[in-house]
Amino acid sequence: MSRHNDGWEPRTRLGRKVQDGDITSMEQALDSGLPLKEAEIVDQLLPGLEDEVLDINMVQRMTDSGRRVKFRCVVAVGNRDGYLGYAQARDDQVGGAIQKAIDVAKLNIIAVDRGSGSWEDQPGGTNSLTRTATGKAGSVTVEIKPAPQGLGLAAAETVRNILELAGVEDAWTSSDGNTRTTVNLAKATFNALENAAQSRTPQHARQVHYEEGR
Repeated sequence: MSRHNDGWEPRTRLGRKVQDGDITSMEQALDSGLPLKEAEIVDQLLPGLEDEVLDINMVQRMTDSGRRVKFRCVVAVGNRDGYLGYAQARDDQVGGAIQKAIDVAKLNIIAVDRGSGSWEDQPGGTNSLTRTATGKAGSVTVEIKPAPQGLGLAAAETVRNILELAGVEDAWTSSDGNTRTTVNLAKATFNALENAAQSRTPQHARQVHYEEGR
């Protein structure tokens, strides 16, 4: 569902640097310290990005004019090679909610701290994580532990989908709380990977939008 970039006119400094060829990789873009505010930047630097709809819910709200129905969509995007984004969005139409969530997920892209953190593996690999990662969302806590090469992903479906998009091949995972709530399980998994990445790299001022179109 990536947008074609012909005719893209960047509105931000980072966008102009990408279009001018001063920044040619997602790593450089994230390390620049410039806020990522245009989905087209990600389209250009990660052309192989895939998206996965993790959950769609109908949300009803009573207004003065009657009952209003919106759709809430939870989406993860990734290139299956170390980059991952997550978002949820709402819209009157399912397709609109999905596209909004994909675009916001691109703005939330992170570099996943992959490695071979299991004592059974040789150092230098990228099959798992370098260390245990923990994330929370609502009542849900997700813990992801490095696992040896070939183990695969010992994880619930939502967690596994996100790890696969991130390019993590082997991991032990555990989760507590109301894990039937897909949105919190997905967000906690993303938060765990984001926490692991932030513990290694300096924090830049980045604007993170988990949800748009309320």
